[in-house]
Amino acid sequence: MVMTNLRDLEMRHLVAFDAVANEGTFGKAAEKLGYTQSAISQQIASLERLVDGKLFDRPGGPRPVELTPLGHHLLGPARELLARVGAIGEDLDRFRTGEVGQITVGTYQSVSAKVLPLVVGRMRQEFPDVQILLYESDLDDELDVALGSGELDLSFVVGDWTGQFESRRLFEDPFVLVTRPGEYKPGPVRLADLAEVPMVGQHANSCQLLNETGLRSAGLEPNYVFRTNDNGTVSAMVKAGLGVAVMPLLCVEPDDPGIELHPLRPALESRRVSIAWRAGRTLSPVAQRFVEIAVEVSEVFAERPLPWKGRAA
Repeated sequence: MVMTNLRDLEMRHLVAFDAVANEGTFGKAAEKLGYTQSAISQQIASLERLVDGKLFDRPGGPRPVELTPLGHHLLGPARELLARVGAIGEDLDRFRTGEVGQITVGTYQSVSAKVLPLVVGRMRQEFPDVQILLYESDLDDELDVALGSGELDLSFVVGDWTGQFESRRLFEDPFVLVTRPGEYKPGPVRLADLAEVPMVGQHANSCQLLNETGLRSAGLEPNYVFRTNDNGTVSAMVKAGLGVAVMPLLCVEPDDPGIELHPLRPALESRRVSIAWRAGRTLSPVAQRFVEIAVEVSEVFAERPLPWKGRAA
């Protein structure tokens, strides 16, 4: 029994076969495909060797060729395969233009609340069929591991990530003092005036560590009476009178009438909001556009007026 081996089958064989079956002659098939008639003949001959049988009866002269029983049997599967390849090509084109695909992005609380809605809104307008998956964590280590393992395509991060990652800085986010209205005079508050003052802080994360390092470098040992990683809860406890808080500006609502914001003197080093990906990894068109949109919408935060401008200092 002869076993058909199609390991050497090429798409050009099937393209020529389909064209001859449609057009009826080798000459018309060659004209349709932009080949020479001898090239079409060679493709059909190669295909016939692969399937070990004749695909066309050739009556000669101007009369059209006719499919043999083997040719009839092969034509349906051949056209199905051509259609599938065509569909794959269309899908790849849609992927390249960002019309389809999936992206998984890491984020943290303040970015989720302020930056991500702007980015996701733009992505939804441009790429309505792209699936966007988000993973939120306040722990840099979790985002680091997920990004390094490929679980995340991109992640918003604090600082400039290098080494196994590449990052794009989006904006500087200054630390501000959050108090009840009228608790301090309008304008800057000296760090020295916060000695022994009850403070509401967060548990250990990159922002809190940056915050505490800055305070201690300026000679202030913070007096924390409560810690929570929920930004809203920090503001709520300040409004309740439990203490003051030092927070990145993105983490608070400047227009909240229950709080007041002050610059610190000396100022703490701002936290850097960035977006990162694994170094050496080719980003999908959707991921590339996500980064571009993140940069564009972040101009709003980079250029925002500080909330105490216009107040007496």
